[in-house]
Amino acid sequence: MIYTLIQLVQSASWVFSLLIIVRVIMSWVSPDAHNQIVVVVHRITEPVLAPVRNLLPAMGGIDFSPLLVIIAVQIVEQVLIRVLIGIA
Repeated sequence: MIYTLIQLVQSASWVFSLLIIVRVIMSWVSPDAHNQIVVVVHRITEPVLAPVRNLLPAMGGIDFSPLLVIIAVQIVEQVLIRVLIGIA
């Protein structure tokens, strides 16, 4: 049971990090804003990226929020896994 939860945490972390990377790549190529994939990726990632973006100072047009969020997701993943292992 705990192993299944660990796999779920790892999978969720991987998928969310991948969605953030997809969003970064989409920002470089400016896809159609009405495309359903673009809308879904934006709706999933924006609630996490926006608060981080608001906390960061202006960096000359470079948005470091995706990098910080991916690092935070990895840290949270490791903490959750350690807690789950501790429970087991």
